[in-house]
Amino acid sequence: MTTGLIPGGQNPDPRPTGGLPQQRHEPVGQAALHVDNRSRSSVITARAAASFEPVGRSVATARSFVRDTLQGWGFADIVDDAVVLTSELVTNAVVHAGTSADVLCLRSDDGVRIEVADRYPEREIPLQGQAVNMGNLDREGGRGLQLCAALAGRWGVDYTPTQKQVWFQLDLPERRVGTRTAGPSLPADLLPLADGRVRVAVVQIDRTCAITSWNEDAEELFGYAAEQVIGKPLTDLAAWPHTPGTSTGIAEALQLSRWEGSYGIRAANGRVTSVYASHLRVRDTGGEPSTVCLLVRDHERAVLQTPLRVPASDTNTSGDGQSTDPFEVFIGSPAPDDLDGLLQRTVERARDMLDGDSAFLLLATDDETELEVRASTGLPSARQRFARVPVEAGPGRYSSARMPAVHDDLAAVPGAVPLLSGTGMRSVVTVPLKVEGRLTGSLGVAAEGPGRYSNEEALRLQFAADRIALAVESARLGELEKLRRGSLSFLVEASDLLAGTLDRDQTLALMAQMTVPTLATWCAVYTIADQASEPYLSYVLHEDEELIDGIKSLLSKIQPPDPVPTPGARVWSAPGEAAHQAALRSSMRSLGLSGGPTRQIASGIGPTLATASAVGGETVVLPLVARNRVIGMLTLGKPADEHFRQEILELAEDLSRRAALALDNARLYSERTAISQSLQRSLLPPELPEIDGVEVEVIYRAAGEGNEVGGDFYDVFPISDGAYGFAIGDVCGTGPNAAAVTGLARHALRLLAREGLSGPAVLERLNNAILDEGARSRFLTLLYGELWPQEDGSARLKVVCAGHPLPLRLRQDGTVEPAAEPQPLLGVMDDLELYEQTVTLDPGDVLLCVTDGVTERREGTRMLGDDGLADVLTTCTGLTAGAVAARIMRAVERFASDAPSDDMAILAMRVPGLQTD
Repeated sequence: MTTGLIPGGQNPDPRPTGGLPQQRHEPVGQAALHVDNRSRSSVITARAAASFEPVGRSVATARSFVRDTLQGWGFADIVDDAVVLTSELVTNAVVHAGTSADVLCLRSDDGVRIEVADRYPEREIPLQGQAVNMGNLDREGGRGLQLCAALAGRWGVDYTPTQKQVWFQLDLPERRVGTRTAGPSLPADLLPLADGRVRVAVVQIDRTCAITSWNEDAEELFGYAAEQVIGKPLTDLAAWPHTPGTSTGIAEALQLSRWEGSYGIRAANGRVTSVYASHLRVRDTGGEPSTVCLLVRDHERAVLQTPLRVPASDTNTSGDGQSTDPFEVFIGSPAPDDLDGLLQRTVERARDMLDGDSAFLLLATDDETELEVRASTGLPSARQRFARVPVEAGPGRYSSARMPAVHDDLAAVPGAVPLLSGTGMRSVVTVPLKVEGRLTGSLGVAAEGPGRYSNEEALRLQFAADRIALAVESARLGELEKLRRGSLSFLVEASDLLAGTLDRDQTLALMAQMTVPTLATWCAVYTIADQASEPYLSYVLHEDEELIDGIKSLLSKIQPPDPVPTPGARVWSAPGEAAHQAALRSSMRSLGLSGGPTRQIASGIGPTLATASAVGGETVVLPLVARNRVIGMLTLGKPADEHFRQEILELAEDLSRRAALALDNARLYSERTAISQSLQRSLLPPELPEIDGVEVEVIYRAAGEGNEVGGDFYDVFPISDGAYGFAIGDVCGTGPNAAAVTGLARHALRLLAREGLSGPAVLERLNNAILDEGARSRFLTLLYGELWPQEDGSARLKVVCAGHPLPLRLRQDGTVEPAAEPQPLLGVMDDLELYEQTVTLDPGDVLLCVTDGVTERREGTRMLGDDGLADVLTTCTGLTAGAVAARIMRAVERFASDAPSDDMAILAMRVPGLQTD
């Protein structure tokens, strides 16, 4: 991949032309609506280009290129759409068209334009007067233009004589500017009451919570001079209201980026002044953080709190008779543009409207069977967020979220509102959020005292819920659509990664790395070897690597989850319970309550408590089902008191299906490879025998990935005392089918030779055995010989060359000559008349035997051939048999740059000279 980045500048026509004039063919039919209406004078502020080779991995590389480019430009809002469209268009180019792809990203003031060009302009050119066939949704390819039409603001297709280019433009979402907040006009008697001049205390707090600034209004409100309080912690002056069940204190609130609410300040006269405060976390030019606190008297909170609160009865008409939107009166204007902000603003306004101590809002799932906590105030939100409760908890009205309900005292009906259990709340009012009669959520306000609410408050809250229900549902659908687009991009990338490997361990690692931290804080993968095996903990990953060993140790001590094939996520409570017990035992040992020396135990309490916190939240298990069999489980976990979103669980379920199939494919591939290699190893001859007076060396290369044995074979074996047999042959074809005939030939040669038969008789019987195989038979070229070392240091050989490349003899003077004559090959004719020839190798002579994979080595139109092999052999005078074989193999490998496409075998035998004292 080649990339380039050119910041700034203006390019009236940024598309790459390659020096050729472009011909533009505008699509007709449906596609004709999406022509290039981009302004040619638009300013291109940055551009990035990359080229990708026509290989499968280029698709993933292109996605990463576009993602990194747009994130670097700060366009995170449109990254997911751009990645999905680029993936489809690059796939069309490098996979379906089989050409390289050029990707160009252009940044302008109004959006991003991405162009994908391939070198196959003839493919699917829309003709004038014909409708453009966008393809079937079920087809593997052809969806690129459909996605462009669905996701892009503008798109089009350009053609030149050498390339086809598809472009699309994504517009940036509008960001509001100007007015940030405004309230309606009100009559004077409805304005907030202030005592004289409104004083706003401005207090600045450093990172240690110490006061660094104290203005004059603060001196007037609280009676302290600046020199009395500067340097002291604000916590010494603040009277913080600790709501039962809420752990947030003043120190924690001062660390938040923004906070707004009520508390008290102890004045110089000893009295507590109730204030309404707005906190903002800032940093100076040196990067030092601090918190700016604006404080007014609590009854003057309207000075800091926006929008203004007005009675529910006055929400329809302003003071000048103009109509106002009840939604904006309740929420404020402008309303938050994100769902979480809207929900949080809603619960805060609902709590203030009914003067409650807490409020909460739950959203319904698509099937309206459960409600999911999405926002709360005055409650332990970290523990409650994304918790799920049933819509219908019982048969009565007060047990259904579909009807308004008022509970005077929760202490009288424990568990009536599970969300409020253990929070100290006594009275509560809840109302449904409905859109067109369909339940979309539930809004509730609670108070610490009993009997605080009646039907009147329920009506007021229901009126507010009716005003915001449509906006909440619209924001929820927008968030869901954005999440689904991100999920699509995530699954496309996950599928590509999983399909790129057949290694089991790498597949397990990819499953975990794609899950953490995108979907969960930690995960564990259990695998099941077969139906009779127990689940085995195969992989554990946490976003904090220091906690992995602790989680692995904890999970190894508990029973694994049951391998239930039912689809979907199910809650698994065992890890959380085990973590709680482990933390309790560690705490007791650290206090010396279980006996024994405390110092030795206390050093290990940190990791134990950290592990307990890491797995103390919700844990779910998803089955890994492939080919109707459970092959494992994917376990996802959250830290203490956190829950999973339903959308995240649905995405995890989609991922688990893809991961299960990839894992099972890796298992099948590993099993097939192991079986194939085991069978192939059984076809290889044992170690070469030691022959007195003769050096023997063999080099063997089987063509094809994962093959150890092919159609070529060799063997050297003892026949009787002082006699040895040797063979080198080539079965027609390569791979397992040829290897089957290889095994037949090698074993038959050994058996027949040891029966005392001559060389021609051995080959004639082998020929009959091959022909008996019928349709499975393959013709075979074979060089077979028998060798007898002589006392004078020479060696006598009898050889039969049945259709095989002739053996070459290298003499000490460097001459090379054939050592046999050609005869008919085996496996073709029934009656063969073979004869053997006698060859004597003098001391220093070498006999070289090869298969045709050596002599037929090619580079373009050139071939090594018999003459080329003889030329290489002439340079091997004086070398050992091992050195001769190695030199021949190096020459063959260097003859061509491509990997060998045929099996190769080299057998070298050398008679060394006699040793003299």
